Amino acid sequence: MEVKIQSYQPSDFISEFITENYIVMIWKGVGVFSVDGINYSYSGYNILFLSPYQKLKLSSDSEEDMNVLLFHGDYYCIEYHKDEVACNGLLFNNIYLNPGIELSKENYEYILELFNHIKREEKENHQFSQSIIKTYIQLILALCSKQKSGLENNYVINEKLPNKNAVEFQKLLEGNFKKEKELSFYSDKLNITNNTLSKLVKKEFGKTPSQLMNERIILESKKLLHLTYRSIKEIASELGFDDEFYFSRYFKKSVGCSPKQYRDKVGISVVAKMSM
Repeated sequence: MEVKIQSYQPSDFISEFITENYIVMIWKGVGVFSVDGINYSYSGYNILFLSPYQKLKLSSDSEEDMNVLLFHGDYYCIEYHKDEVACNGLLFNNIYLNPGIELSKENYEYILELFNHIKREEKENHQFSQSIIKTYIQLILALCSKQKSGLENNYVINEKLPNKNAVEFQKLLEGNFKKEKELSFYSDKLNITNNTLSKLVKKEFGKTPSQLMNERIILESKKLLHLTYRSIKEIASELGFDDEFYFSRYFKKSVGCSPKQYRDKVGISVVAKMSM
């Protein structure tokens, strides 16, 4: 399956839902969803963006269908189209942001109609269908990137400034996650205790420093597996693991499959093939 629109019931997500595809899910209701073990509350009209092998669980007070767009990276490559839709690192693959967005009723209905257009093109399957479907996907991602970018800017302007130490932790993590895997490195750099840093980061990002450190390593692992032809041994070394077998166990514990299985299912991006 390269692209598909499917309808699910909320009960379908009580157990962990995992796929090798990118997911765009749109629904309405009130409840809580969990992505990779982190809980997020939601209400109203919602849209959620997940990358391959992220783990989703959900509870909802609604019995209405949840519409899900699934597409494989070989079908629509978000890295290749990054200049047009700017969704990689905003909608997808950002460990610091909520992976969902609350939509207005108007935007919800508009995106739902785009889902319906994709369904129709799937059924008709004429010579232009694939190009049309990819255009609809791009439109959905671009609209939501625009909204999420605006939401983040408005949050800073209208609500509150982010905590300085939490922001500095984020900067330090981005620059050092490959080599520095101990919390004390970051707290020493910020001249605060581990406990203080943990509280500040948890309040700012909804995750502990250890969770963010783990997620950043896994995110980079997935990126290197998908966007390069480097061997697993080379990737392990780049990420600061002396033993590729320990790296494989570390990856499997978080993702649910080995690095080799991940690469086999998700594939190697056209971006990697173009750079050869």
